Amino acid sequence: MGNSTFWGPDWDSLQNQDPEIASLLLKELERARGGLQLIASENFTSPAVLAALGSTFSNKYAEGYPGKRYYGGCSVVDEAEVIGIERAKKLFDADHANLQPHSGASANIAVYGAFTKPGDTVLAMSLAQGGHLTHGSPVSFSGKWFNPIGYSVDPKTELIDYDNVRDLAKQHKPKMIVAGATAYPRLVDFKLMREIADEVGAILWVDAAHFIGLVAGKAIPSPVPHADVVSFTTHKVLRGPRGGMILCKAQHAQAIDKAVFPMMQGGPLMHGVAAKAVALKECATPEYQQYAKNVITNAQALSEGLKAEGMRPVSGGTDTHLVLLDLTPVGVTGKDAEKRCDASQITLNKNPIPNDPLPPMTASGIRVGSPSVTTQGMGVPEMKQIASFIAQAVKSESGHDKIADEVNKLCKAFPAYPQKY
Repeated sequence: MGNSTFWGPDWDSLQNQDPEIASLLLKELERARGGLQLIASENFTSPAVLAALGSTFSNKYAEGYPGKRYYGGCSVVDEAEVIGIERAKKLFDADHANLQPHSGASANIAVYGAFTKPGDTVLAMSLAQGGHLTHGSPVSFSGKWFNPIGYSVDPKTELIDYDNVRDLAKQHKPKMIVAGATAYPRLVDFKLMREIADEVGAILWVDAAHFIGLVAGKAIPSPVPHADVVSFTTHKVLRGPRGGMILCKAQHAQAIDKAVFPMMQGGPLMHGVAAKAVALKECATPEYQQYAKNVITNAQALSEGLKAEGMRPVSGGTDTHLVLLDLTPVGVTGKDAEKRCDASQITLNKNPIPNDPLPPMTASGIRVGSPSVTTQGMGVPEMKQIASFIAQAVKSESGHDKIADEVNKLCKAFPAYPQKY
C-alpha cells in the first residue's frame, strides 16, 4: 500500500498499530470497487473530502458559532465554518445556512425545535407512501412527540395527491407542513406546497435530503425560494461527507441556530464542517453541474431498462436520481431481490411500494439509485447493462457467481477511487 495522502499521512501507523481495523478499511474499499453501489442515498466522496475528514480539525472542540465559541483556540476552525456557510448561501441562494448538524435526522430535530413544540400537528407524507421516519413515524421521536398527519399519493398515478394535502391541511391546521420523502422518484411542486401552507398559516419545511445535490447542480428546481426552511443530508447526490445542513429565511436564522446549538447538540464535528465546505466548493463547478444532469439521465435509463425486464417503475419512471420498482410482476419480494443482488455483487435495498401489502422488512419493491455509478463515470450504455444484471440476479435463485463476475468486469472498467493505493 505504501504511504498515501488518500489515507492521510499516518496510514502506515494504522497498519502497524491496528492491523485488524486497517484490514477492514481495505476490505471496504475492495467491496466498493468490486461491485455496483446502487443505494440511492450513498455516493463516493472525493479524496479531498476524505482528507478533510481525516484532518486535525477532528481534535477541536468548538461549541457555539464563529466568533461566539465556548472554548478558546477556535480562530482557525471559525474561518473554515464561515467559508462553508458563505459557500452554502451562494450555492443555494439562501439567506442563512447552518452546517453543524451531525446528520439528516439531527437537522430535522432542529427544525422541529425551531418551529414547533411537543403535541403540535405536523403534516407530512406518510411513511407507507414514501415518507421518512422523522416525518411522523410512530417509532421515531417525530411520531412520539408530535401529532403527525400523513398525506398520500394518488393510487392511480402514484404522484403526490395535492388535493389530499390541501384537504388535510384545512382540516387539521398543522403548525408545519413537510415536503420531501425517502422513496419518491418525482419532483415536488414546491410552489403549490407554499400556497397550501399559506392558506392555513403553516411553516413550510422541505426535507431535501435526497435531491439537494440535483438542486446544487441546477438539474432540478430549487425549494429554497418557496420554503421557510430546507434541511438535507450532505452525503447523497451532493457527494459530501456524512452529515446534515439547514438553510432558512433570514427571519428564522436565530431560531434555527439556537435549535441546533444548544438545544439539539453540543460541539460540532469540525472535520465534518470542513469536509462539507470542500464538497460545496466542488458543487459550484461546471463539472458537478454536468454530473447532476448525468445522474438523472442515468436513473431514467435504469428505469427504462428495468421496466423492459418486467419490473414496474412506481409512478411510471423518475425525474430524479432514484427509481422505485414494484417486483410484483416478476413474483419476487424485495427482501429476496436484495439478497440475490447482494450475492451478485449488486448493492441495493428492498423498499415498500405505496400501499404495500407486505411488511417493510419483506416489501414488494426495491429502490435503486444512480449517484455512485455516475460518479464512477458510467453512462447510459452501462445503465442498460446494469438493468440486465439486476434482472438476472432478481429472477434467478442460483448462478449469482457468474453474474458477479460480469459485474466485477464492468466495475474494473469504471473503478471507484481509481488511484493506486
